[in-house]
Amino acid sequence: MSEKLIDIKEVTLKNNCPECYNTNGLRLMFKQKIVETKFYKSITSEINHEITCKTCNSIIYPVQWTDDIDRVFEYQKRAFVPKKSSTFLKKASWVVIIGFLLLIATLLFAVFYIKL
Repeated sequence: MSEKLIDIKEVTLKNNCPECYNTNGLRLMFKQKIVETKFYKSITSEINHEITCKTCNSIIYPVQWTDDIDRVFEYQKRAFVPKKSSTFLKKASWVVIIGFLLLIATLLFAVFYIKL
């Protein structure tokens, strides 16, 4: 089973970076978790966010956020529309399901015709 976060939306912020004070480097990333196994692939409703500065290559943690960054984040969070949660069955799942149905059909056939 593998879990990964995919980038859904990236927003450029015009706020000052708390580390380097540059106004051109802040990026807000929204990421959504995807779980993938041999049998299915599922887009979960779990959303993560991260603010990074491309100028000083640092992650800006919520403790470091200014009031302005916090307000912009809350606005972007309300405006963000994640992908719909869903599960897709892979080929291996369909093989198992069809095999199970064929097994049940064979057993039922054998039970009814042996009694006759």
